Amino acid sequence: MATVLAGPAGATLCADHGADVVKLELPDGSDALRHMQPVKENIPLWWKVANRGKRGITLDVRKPKGREIFLAMLPQFDVLVENFRTGTMDRWGLDIETLHRANPRLVVVRLTGFGQTGPYRGRPGYARIFEAMSGFTNLTGTPDGPPMHSNFPIGDAVAGLFCAFSIAAEIARLRGDPQAGGVEVDLSATEALFRLLEPLPVEHEQLGQVRRRAGNSTTYTAPSNMYRSVEGIYFSLVASSQSVYVRLCEALERTEWIADPRFATNPKRVQNMQALDFELAAWFEARPFEAISARLEQYDIPFTKVYSIEDIEVDPHFQARGAIIRLPDPDYGSVPAPCIVPRVAGREMPVPRSGPAVGEHNAEVYAAFGVGELELEALRAEGVV
Repeated sequence: MATVLAGPAGATLCADHGADVVKLELPDGSDALRHMQPVKENIPLWWKVANRGKRGITLDVRKPKGREIFLAMLPQFDVLVENFRTGTMDRWGLDIETLHRANPRLVVVRLTGFGQTGPYRGRPGYARIFEAMSGFTNLTGTPDGPPMHSNFPIGDAVAGLFCAFSIAAEIARLRGDPQAGGVEVDLSATEALFRLLEPLPVEHEQLGQVRRRAGNSTTYTAPSNMYRSVEGIYFSLVASSQSVYVRLCEALERTEWIADPRFATNPKRVQNMQALDFELAAWFEARPFEAISARLEQYDIPFTKVYSIEDIEVDPHFQARGAIIRLPDPDYGSVPAPCIVPRVAGREMPVPRSGPAVGEHNAEVYAAFGVGELELEALRAEGVV
């Protein structure tokens, strides 16, 4: 019963790997993701791929009858994912004690912007808020420019990964101990992003450093930057290990850089990054990308052109791996989406169907709990489903 992206993303990852996921929505279909671009002819395309592999039902748990049905269903589920503001479900009479009375082994994942405790626990949260507050956005952009967000809600995606990880970890714990009880997982999306930024606290305490924006370069290894060919093709290159750096010097026929005291070691290269990048940029900007690519491949240098979705679609490696799969879909026959990750050797991963329409599986799911067609119609008339 999570909305938009972070919580649903975690559940979708579980669905990709075989979990039976039922997505609960309000009867009016007001989830913001159903109205977020891309939308084609009033059909929500993002919804189709973000909620793939799930069955969809509607239920208003704020109504007494809806709450009663919800609690009756819980014993048949292992996990509940919700992302309402802290305290919201308590006000609806669905506090953790009530949930665990209904199912003592239920794993309840509460995914919020700031967690269940602390002075910010009741604040609304969105991906860009998590990104900015975690310290992540402060690392993105040019040194003399403003902090920058990506044109994708990375904060939601990272929180979704932690959501799926939380579910897997708790299910493993429960299966290892038949007597173990359910738990309440307090997942803060802001903390999830901050967890990835491991060196920030220790470098601040021990070295007095505050890591900041560095454009496309880094402040911890060099060379590692974005470069451009003569015809304007951008590509990313990393040659930070000593052996790769030596090969890069050989590829560019600049072997004098290997022993140059400014560039001889990674710490020295970081100290003199601007001088090194000036030399590299000049070399690359004088040559076409095809010649650069051939040279770098010959010397086994890690690099890649910056891909758009058009590049991904035609790349032979992505094609050989089947990185884009087609989800069966009632509106378009099928729609493209990223493949299931990770792959499991020797296991055929079934292709999930696209995300459900509002209440698409009401009859199927509720029938399994003894709710017949006449009762379902009455509930629909009352606005419960």
